[in-house]
Amino acid sequence: MSNAHIPGFIAHRATPNGVDIAYERGGAGPPVLLLHGFPQTRAMWAEIAPALAQDFTVIAADLRGYGDSGKPSGLQNYSFRAMAADMVALMHSLGFGRFHLIGHDRGGRTAHRLALDSPQVVQSLTVMDIVPTHLLLDDLTKDVAKAYYHWFFLAQPEPFPERMIAADPDAYYESCLLGWGAAQLSDFAPDQLAAYRAAWRDPGCIRAMCDDYRAALEVDFALDAADLGRRISCPALVLYGADGAMAKAYDVPGTWADRLSIMQSAKIPGGHFFPDQSPEQTAHALHGFLSGFAD
Repeated sequence: MSNAHIPGFIAHRATPNGVDIAYERGGAGPPVLLLHGFPQTRAMWAEIAPALAQDFTVIAADLRGYGDSGKPSGLQNYSFRAMAADMVALMHSLGFGRFHLIGHDRGGRTAHRLALDSPQVVQSLTVMDIVPTHLLLDDLTKDVAKAYYHWFFLAQPEPFPERMIAADPDAYYESCLLGWGAAQLSDFAPDQLAAYRAAWRDPGCIRAMCDDYRAALEVDFALDAADLGRRISCPALVLYGADGAMAKAYDVPGTWADRLSIMQSAKIPGGHFFPDQSPEQTAHALHGFLSGFAD
């Protein structure tokens, strides 16, 4: 098990749902679960989680397939439903039957599915720089297809994308970090970038991240189609990067209006990776939202 990536936090490993999940824990107070996205790890919260831990018990976990978590074989193991079930089981194993849920990118999609599948455990939901998966895929525009081409490259049958990425993982994944709006490598803290690189250089992680995107097309789209009429009833926050690809292509809060019953929204300076670019503003927005709840 690697050392903790978040200052003041302690690294742990658990197997709550049949797959090893690496996570870090810090702080005290009402529980908050943080979920990262592609192509990152729990290290993305290194400058945000400590601010939240002043008033909350914060759990930052690696999604299955990512970082230090387990990497089972088979794309069916990488649906957002499977990822969400891991996190419900993890939080239950830690004694948290209900918690605040925050996700960026793939972590946001996992959080959305978790809130649909297990609404009783979610006190609040925050999704960061995503539009609903079904909407993006079902109403795909040429501009979004160009910006988010990786959805369809990574979803190609194994081992085509894996072999291409393995030739130079840093070059490929860094192109992703820089490709979705107003980012440069200096926007990413050196320790966090080192953690991302260490993860994505693992062939198992490369394969698992491809399976994540394969599952979005092969599994998640149908699951989301079946739930189009449902609204999430807990209070929700939609954060998005002011200069990101999603903000340019969509009215991001508007895409969630028929899916979230009680919604706030805010844009944060930066692109898709605004948590890395603007961690203080992100932490302030999250803390302000979470502080509106009674213990």
